[in-house]
Amino acid sequence: MVNKQKILIVDDDENIAELISLYMTKECFETQIVYDGESALRTADSFAPDLIILDLMLPGIDGYQVCREIRQKSQTPIIILSAKGEVFDKVLGLELGADDYMEKPFDTKELVARVKAVLRRYKTAAPVKENPTSKQVSYPNLTVNLTNYSVIYNGHTVDMPPKELELLYFLAASPNHVFTREQLLDQIWGYEYIGDTRTVDVHIKRLREKIKDHESWKIATIWGIGYKFEVKNP
Repeated sequence: MVNKQKILIVDDDENIAELISLYMTKECFETQIVYDGESALRTADSFAPDLIILDLMLPGIDGYQVCREIRQKSQTPIIILSAKGEVFDKVLGLELGADDYMEKPFDTKELVARVKAVLRRYKTAAPVKENPTSKQVSYPNLTVNLTNYSVIYNGHTVDMPPKELELLYFLAASPNHVFTREQLLDQIWGYEYIGDTRTVDVHIKRLREKIKDHESWKIATIWGIGYKFEVKNP
């Protein structure tokens, strides 16, 4: 028998948590519910979920801190599900390493679809890590390695959330190829962030703060279209 994929549900509202669990169980996922941040961190280790659905407003340790601490030791996909709907909240959640952000109230069918999309993308990417030669790109003073999720810039390791690194790798792996924001959303996040292309802009901004332009390469903006990793011919 194939093992069920496991989902950890972190929400202090018992009714919402039970509703999510019900729908995920119907889709043949195994679920576990916790109601606070400290329990989430403990259970993330013991339960070893394939994906975490995470509320932000939790008693004790909030969802932002939970996301931050999990990302320091694991690449487990995280979907933030929160009543916080401001752009700042979404941007912060994504910058801390969340794979998706949904607002409450939410549609259960959409949540199920997003869970499946994130898991598909994560499972598709995972086997690639076994082949280091195909998932590393190098330029003068820059090496991006998707095998071990590392970036070496000017001889030093640069810490960055998974989505930033994946975006940088995707662009750098196709030098001088222009991608629209919609294409980047689809490739990096695994589905369309309809009407929310600011997600790409925010991640590009963060990359530029950490990775400055080099004389032979740079992350270039193509106004009205999107971005490319521009490499100058010698």
